[in-house]
Amino acid sequence: MTRGRVLLIGLAVLALGGVGLLGFRAAGLEGFSAGIAAQALLVMIVIIWTGSYLFRVVTGNMTFMEQRRRYRAVYDEQTTQDLEARFDALPEAEQQELLRRIGADEDKSTADS
Repeated sequence: MTRGRVLLIGLAVLALGGVGLLGFRAAGLEGFSAGIAAQALLVMIVIIWTGSYLFRVVTGNMTFMEQRRRYRAVYDEQTTQDLEARFDALPEAEQQELLRRIGADEDKSTADS
């Protein structure tokens, strides 16, 4: 989030407080009662907003985390396709040699365990 967007959100919350104050005065609340009611409403909005943010943090559904998961899935798929294309471009003899070496490495790693 940019600084400009944060400032706009702050101004929107300030304007919302003013509109709330005018709304409560129009509803019949006088003096400090309208101001207290408007402040209480704004505090409730901030608490609910913060609670929703914390819920997204705990459940792992934040925007950045979702973007990272999608990026990783696309990256893994693209890497797999690239490796398969490079393998298919190799001559048959080199493919067999590579498969033999990979199989030998896997046998060594299972024997070491």
